[in-house]
Amino acid sequence: MVYFVGAGSGAADLITVRGKNLLEKADVIIYAGSLVNPELLTYAKEDCEIHNSAYMTLDEVIAVMEHAQKEEKVVVRLHTGEPSIYGAVREQMDILDERGIAYESCPGVSACFGAASSLNLEYTLPGISQSLIITRMEGKTKVPPKESIESFAAHQASMAIYLSTGMLEELSKRLIEGGYPAETPAALVYKATWPEEACYVTTIEKLAQTAAEHGITKTAIVLVGDVIAYAGYEKSRLYAPDFETEFRKRRVDR
Repeated sequence: MVYFVGAGSGAADLITVRGKNLLEKADVIIYAGSLVNPELLTYAKEDCEIHNSAYMTLDEVIAVMEHAQKEEKVVVRLHTGEPSIYGAVREQMDILDERGIAYESCPGVSACFGAASSLNLEYTLPGISQSLIITRMEGKTKVPPKESIESFAAHQASMAIYLSTGMLEELSKRLIEGGYPAETPAALVYKATWPEEACYVTTIEKLAQTAAEHGITKTAIVLVGDVIAYAGYEKSRLYAPDFETEFRKRRVDR
């Protein structure tokens, strides 16, 4: 059996209990190189076979899985964050399907949620935004034209932008062209929840300047939206006295 496990956003104790249990029973672990906190590998058994996929091709990763399957070993494919977001897991699963190798997925905490916790941020403040857009700038991996930064910026919803730290000037330009005011709050979170984490709150127009001032060139996530200001929002109706739920009757002041 192959288990695709989300390592979490960085801090070793942000892996799920299920993920930790799978690491402890794994006979083979294939982990995503420097993107995974090496402290997680201390959960492995002494005789566990460990591979760093940063030095491997897709075919080599599959070969390790296939060999382990023949020996009836438990394999953990340890991906950074949450594997369903920019994890390149589907291509692995399709090959496993072709070869009749069973697999399961175990979710993890993605960087956008790790970053939100570091900033004590709520992406969905009533009256400000009720949506979170997770996207990336186009780089080596193409982005469909209908998913351009400009088209998403037109909504002025909360955004979490991955894999774009090296293109911040262009990102700011396109966010503003799409509809965000230049002074819209933004945050640059370097290595969210890792020991070396650094968080900088700025504006869209100053993203590149902020990164340059602090020497950030990679491994950071960009957050955008008025929710970062923690101001001007409406209180949730869920806890209002006159809001009735299945568990609480409506209360009216007399």
